[in-house]
This record gives sequence, structure tokens and C-alpha cells, in this order.
Amino acid sequence: MELEELKAEIEDLHTKRQFSAIKTILNQLNPADIAQLLEEFSNEERLLFFRLLGKEEAADTFVELEPDNQEALIHAFSDNELREVLDELYLDDTVDMIEEMPATVVKRILRNTDVETRASINTLLRYPEDSAGSIMTPEFVDLKRDMTVEDAFKRIRRTGVDKETIYTCYVTDASRHLLGVTTVKELLLHDQDDRIEAFMETNVIYVNTLSDQEEAAAQLSKYDFLALPVVDLEERLVGIITVDDAMDVIQEENTEDIQKMNAIVPTERTYLKTGVLATWKSRIPWLLLLMVSATFTGSIITSFEDKLASMIILTSFIPMLMDTGGNCGSQASVTVIRGLSLGEIEFSDLIQVVWKECRVALLCGTVLAGANFAKLMLLDRMVFHNPITVTVAAVICLTLVCTVFAAKIVGCMLPLLAKNSGGNTVRAVQALLNGLGYNAGTADGLFGGNTAGAVKRFQAASGIAADGIVGRDTWHKLLGI
Repeated sequence: MELEELKAEIEDLHTKRQFSAIKTILNQLNPADIAQLLEEFSNEERLLFFRLLGKEEAADTFVELEPDNQEALIHAFSDNELREVLDELYLDDTVDMIEEMPATVVKRILRNTDVETRASINTLLRYPEDSAGSIMTPEFVDLKRDMTVEDAFKRIRRTGVDKETIYTCYVTDASRHLLGVTTVKELLLHDQDDRIEAFMETNVIYVNTLSDQEEAAAQLSKYDFLALPVVDLEERLVGIITVDDAMDVIQEENTEDIQKMNAIVPTERTYLKTGVLATWKSRIPWLLLLMVSATFTGSIITSFEDKLASMIILTSFIPMLMDTGGNCGSQASVTVIRGLSLGEIEFSDLIQVVWKECRVALLCGTVLAGANFAKLMLLDRMVFHNPITVTVAAVICLTLVCTVFAAKIVGCMLPLLAKNSGGNTVRAVQALLNGLGYNAGTADGLFGGNTAGAVKRFQAASGIAADGIVGRDTWHKLLGI
């Protein structure tokens, strides 16, 4: 049943005060779907329907709600209700929630947790933001190497109820040093008397608590793990990162990169939850910078006004050259940035990448130039009767080839150079492109139009610039200027 249909049915049942029927409907839904449904109701209705859920289902649903709605529910909960929800939450989910709450709400949450949980929360909150330690959970199943399969299952049954995952089990010594890993599948396939040390995997892949969370997510993705162990500086097991948390990290990082690529200061809130002033603050810095950089375009064109006046028709092709250059540069840069993100490309591949893009640029430029020449001769000249000569069309097409070539080379090199400098690739590329005259306009995404660069190349190729590609006088003779 669709969300709108469910909402209408529940509203009708609410009007008739048939709460048992509402509870039946909610119990049939997944917690994520319940949370999405509750988002559609007012705070009072949301609280009422939330109280119809069982303890475990309520906790799972609470985690899926937006921070604003979580805060509203916490304010409405009694201390007993809040304590019941917190008792059912996994520790990493509790920490994630606390990070989104104001100080007064955090104090109330901590006041309603036991001493041990409060200490664990404080430990996780001390890890740097965006580190592996900040997204891990200390709730995992640990076993000893001298345990038998039977002993392992007894421990899993005794402690597994409070663990986030029980499928992957970690083998540690008395000092909690990570020795190996095994799975419930391996335990099931061995005899009850077999010792864990006989079949555990000792080549364990793990991350450090201070490792970047993107690195941890990449490891989970690369090795198809359900969970990844996290160790401290002394290689003692302190927590695990589960695949659901890794997916959240990947989504957040992709969203952040997309925002940066489109000249927006990153924000963690969803679009509809972000206020007008917050949206304005995230957009105006780059808009101001790009507006100022775009004013140089006018200065460049003005400085060659006399030359352009003698061949007015050329100016009409500047937007086409700008946009084509921007699109070509964007294709190259986005492809390389994605390759860098997935670990498919390294800085050592620079020569190989440039050589490949040179050949791609030559092919793309030739096809685009051929199509543009046909369009100029058949449509512009014969249909619209524009004063386009064969020489002018050839100059425009040759300039197009040079623009495509330059844009693709710049587009593939900048991400690699930025990555090698140790900075954020997207942010560094954005800054470099602005400095080179590439503007992040609406038409061209990351590269925008290389306004200043395209004009310079066009003017150079057409003999208008002071230093033409084949010499100013040569192009003057070709164009009859």
C-alpha cells in the first residue's frame, strides 16, 4: 500500500478512535516505513501512534526518524518512556542521536542512562569527527581462541541479545588484542568439540579508531564485509563498524561532494529541513566568488572590442565554445574524480590518464568539429543566410578542436594534482578551476563555462588575440581583416 493510502487509512481510523486497528497496521510495517509514515503526521499524532508500538519496534523506528522529530518526541516522553527507548537503542545509534540534539536534550538523555552506558557514550564522543571511532559500536561478540564451538554458541546465546550483529565474531586475548575472526557459519560447520583457534581466520583486516570513516567504508565495500573491526593504537579491539553505518557514510560523503561540485557549502540537513537563511549561507559565498571571477570575462572581451567589431559574427560562437569546453572538461574531471574515490586511479597514473584523454579529445574534437562545420554550412549559411564563409567555419571548427583538447587535459590533470597535494580533491579542483577562469555555472556543473579561457583560445585561434595559435597575422590574412 502506498504511503498516502496508509496515511489516509490511519487518519480515518484515528477519527473513529480505532487504535487497535492502527496498531495492527503499524506492526505489519518495517520500522523504516513506520518512521517515514510518522513524519507525515503532527507532533501530537506522531506521539500517539509511536506509543502504540512495542519496545523493540519503537526503538528501531525512533532511530529512523529525523532529528527534529526525535527531539519533539523526547520532549514529550516521560522519563520512564525515554529510558525504555534508550535501553533498546544500540550504543552507536544513541551517540548519533546525541550529536544532533541541543545541550538541554543531551543532559536529559544522559540523565536517563546508566553509568556504564554513559561512560561508553562519552568515550565515543571523544573520537574526532569523521573518524572510524566516531561511527563504531562497542557492542560486538568476542570469543577466546581456546573456546570450543559449543562454548562459543553458549556465549553468543548469553550475550548476543544486546549486540548489534552476532554473525561475525572476533577472537581476542585477555588484553583484548585482536587475534582472529570467525563467523556463525564456520561455527555451524564444525564439530562441537573443535577449538576456535583451529579454524579462525588470522589474517584480519581492520581499521584504527583515528582512521578516516571514508577509509572504513571503502574497506567494507571492497571486501564485502558485514562488519569491520576497529582497534586502538595498541591493536586492542574496541569496536566494530557495521555495513549500515558504512552506507550512511558513503551517502553523506557523496552528498557532500555533489554539493561542493555545484558551488554549495556542504550541510548535513535535508533540503526541506534546511531553513531559508541556512540555504542562503551555504550558497552565497561561492556565488559571490564566481560572480567576481565572471566579471573578468567582460574585461577580456572589451579589450578586443575593436577586433571583434570587424568580424561581429565570430562573437556569436563564443557561448558554444565555452559550453563545449566546459562539458568536455566536466566529463574528464568527473570520471577521474570517481576513479580516485574508488581507488582505481592513482597519481602515478597521471601520464597514462593524460595520454588517454589526449586521444579521446582528438576523437571528440574531430567529430564535434565535423558536425559543427556541416551545421555552419548547411543551416547557418544556406537556411539562415548568415555571412559564414568556408574560412570562418574552418577557424571556428579548429578553435573547437583546440578548446576540447585543452579542456579535457586540464579536466583530467587537476583532480590528480589536487589529490597528490593531500587536500580535498573536489574542493581543491573547484578552487583551481575558479583561478583558471572556469566558472561553476548552472549549465556546466563542476567546470561551468571556461569563460575567460575559452574566449582567449577562441580569440587566439581567430587571430584576435595578441599571441595567436599560428600567429596573429596569419589569421588576419585568412579572415581578410
